[in-house]
Amino acid sequence: MSLDAVLSHIDATLPQALDRLMDLLRIPSISTDPAFKPDCARAADWLVSELSSLGFQASSRPTPGHPMVVAHGGTGSAHLLFYGHYDVQPVDPLSLWSRDPFDPELQDTPRGKVIRARGSSDDKGQLMTFVEACRAWKAVKGTLPGKLTLFFEGEEESGSPSLVPFLQTNAAELKADIALICDTGLYDDKTPAITTMLRGLLGEELTIHAANKDLHSGIFGGAAANPIRILSKILANMTDAKGRVTIPHFYDGATELPDAIRAQWQSLSFDHAKFLGDVGLSIPAGEQDRTPLEMLWSRPTAEINGIWGGYTGDGFKTVLPAEAHAKVSFRLVGDQDPFAIRTHFRKWVEDQLPADCSATWHGHGNFPAGAMSIANPAFEAARQALTDEWQVPAAYIGCGGSIPIAGYFKTYLAMDAMLIGFGRDDDQIHSPNEKYDLECFHKGIRSWARILARLT
Repeated sequence: MSLDAVLSHIDATLPQALDRLMDLLRIPSISTDPAFKPDCARAADWLVSELSSLGFQASSRPTPGHPMVVAHGGTGSAHLLFYGHYDVQPVDPLSLWSRDPFDPELQDTPRGKVIRARGSSDDKGQLMTFVEACRAWKAVKGTLPGKLTLFFEGEEESGSPSLVPFLQTNAAELKADIALICDTGLYDDKTPAITTMLRGLLGEELTIHAANKDLHSGIFGGAAANPIRILSKILANMTDAKGRVTIPHFYDGATELPDAIRAQWQSLSFDHAKFLGDVGLSIPAGEQDRTPLEMLWSRPTAEINGIWGGYTGDGFKTVLPAEAHAKVSFRLVGDQDPFAIRTHFRKWVEDQLPADCSATWHGHGNFPAGAMSIANPAFEAARQALTDEWQVPAAYIGCGGSIPIAGYFKTYLAMDAMLIGFGRDDDQIHSPNEKYDLECFHKGIRSWARILARLT
């Protein structure tokens, strides 16, 4: 039987696939709220039941938090691991939803039909595209499409506290030839994409301490150190006039973009004027010798995310505060070492403090960047499969944000990952009225069927 038969089966059984997704979306698997712990377990059990019905050896694995779902099935020379997450974000503010976020509905919109529910795009709808591709393959060909391991997490939206220990403990069982992750999106409304570069992340919170109490600015102003002024001056010097970060050794390990990827990105004709214009801006603010796409996908950054101190209430209070605070984040690329950057940043700040002032620190997580080698033939095979389905050349793209699981697969399982997703920019993930386009769900299933045909 041909791939065409599998694709025809997907088309014919789309209503049933949609019904199954709706069932999963009705489970309020909010991982951050302990009140929904039983629902997270229920979502895991639902997936175990569905996968078992397809011939997988599936189980819900306990963790200190929410369960992991692991399933194995099929045979073949190539072993693929597919990752998704069944937990969802909280729904607050509920008043901004047009309907119950856990009462999914297929709605008509000017751009087509959408599945409206929390988790429809992030990540239940995306996760189910792969499951439904396996279901169609099994229905038509009688077997699963190759040797597969499915790995579904229940804590992605709450920081994945159990993930690394689980990967370390179960590395031998989970390791495969390559990982497939469906938690990203299309490049634009019609262009499918494989994300090959992910920036890492380092978070730092610092407090500058000056006097041992708040001071009257009329009595002490001019003679006493003002920690807000000191902190502001230091952070203002974190980048120079050309947008480069001035922290010593910051760029150690920041690799340059390969020429082939740079040329491919240029062919995407990224409209940075519209990108910035949509948020009321017009001038790219990063390194001035880089293109806007490089700034977003392949260059490191240092950003101030919050700064506060002194009196900020109504009216006015002439105070010199004893402390000033800031939160600073760094997006990392290539082989930049987040631990080394933390050390260099803290020393750089402390070297600029007056002798009678000090700094205290609180780290907020760190993980390195992820870069996947497209020299692996699986990448080009998947790209061609996506091109065949969407009838638009699929793109290799970067991601300005961070998806730690891809780096964890590299670190703990020595395995590259392909990030292939079918979300759209207007899906409103993490926000009220989240949706997933029915077209993306349908073509996502068909895309995975084509990819599996080429990889297994």
